[in-house]
Amino acid sequence: MKDKITLFLATGCGISLFVPFAPGTFGSLPGVALAYALAMLPSWVQIPACLALTLLAIPVCGRAEAVLGIRDDGRISADEWMLLPIAVVGLPILALPWWAMVVFFAVIRLIDIIKPPPAKRLQSLPGGRGIVVDDLVANLYALAVNWMIFFEFFNAT
Repeated sequence: MKDKITLFLATGCGISLFVPFAPGTFGSLPGVALAYALAMLPSWVQIPACLALTLLAIPVCGRAEAVLGIRDDGRISADEWMLLPIAVVGLPILALPWWAMVVFFAVIRLIDIIKPPPAKRLQSLPGGRGIVVDDLVANLYALAVNWMIFFEFFNAT
């Protein structure tokens, strides 16, 4: 039962098990809901919540990798959805038009796919750390880009 719960979490509530392509992108969709939920909290609460989700994602992804038997299996998307809120921390996404999150999501996915240095190199860490830490770095890059987009296009001041 523990492995079933782990796989459910690790695969984006099962989503990435059933999509024929881009399992990381589809499996990261629960992260959008999570980001909106965390956006209801002040930034000083969002940051430790994101840290806790990151630390939780490491054993979830590591165990899922062991259960699936494939190193950094593409169906494992907990690293995407559990860390996605990092890339919008502090942004007033609840006050922005719905399509702003579509833009932010596209930035997140693009940077995760490109994996600028040192993110790509961090994938070589063993187990759950290698699955999660590269996404942590990619989401920090995405956070910076998303804030730039916010200031350029959405900030009324």
